[in-house]
Amino acid sequence: MQRRVVVGVSGSLGSLTALHRATAEAQERNAELYAVLAWQLPGGGLGSRATYGTAVLGECREAARDDLCTALDTAFAAGRPGVTLVGCTVRGDPGAVLVDAVRSSDDLLVVGTGIRGRWSPGLRAPVARYCLAHAPCPVLAVPPNPLEAELAAVRRGTWSPDNTARRSPRPS
Repeated sequence: MQRRVVVGVSGSLGSLTALHRATAEAQERNAELYAVLAWQLPGGGLGSRATYGTAVLGECREAARDDLCTALDTAFAAGRPGVTLVGCTVRGDPGAVLVDAVRSSDDLLVVGTGIRGRWSPGLRAPVARYCLAHAPCPVLAVPPNPLEAELAAVRRGTWSPDNTARRSPRPS
């Protein structure tokens, strides 16, 4: 059985950062890259009280496939990943779906940690926390790209040129 690097993909900037890191890990390990997008019906998870027909279920499943293809096309627009790539969409809670996608303790699970806000700088995203607590294999929690926080500040309208000047340089 070939080793795999399993990575959660949502299309967010953080998941694209995690996808690029997972690709590098798969190349280094000579492993298959297994990109997983978890999806849920509108209004909640599997235990939701909402009732949907098979048409809505099919539309949501197709939308998830389209989202995964878009994310992979965006991530690899400059070129192929250089490893075997398998994409998969699964209905369910993202943390549980990712942990279930792991086949053995030799696999590696890669997740993005999301943007940390000023109110909770030490907390990891719920999906990353779940995976760290439940995965039967090593988990690589990838922090967001520093530019992602600046982009979020621009979108909120709180960015100013002074934000970049106040940052202390990172140690080499």
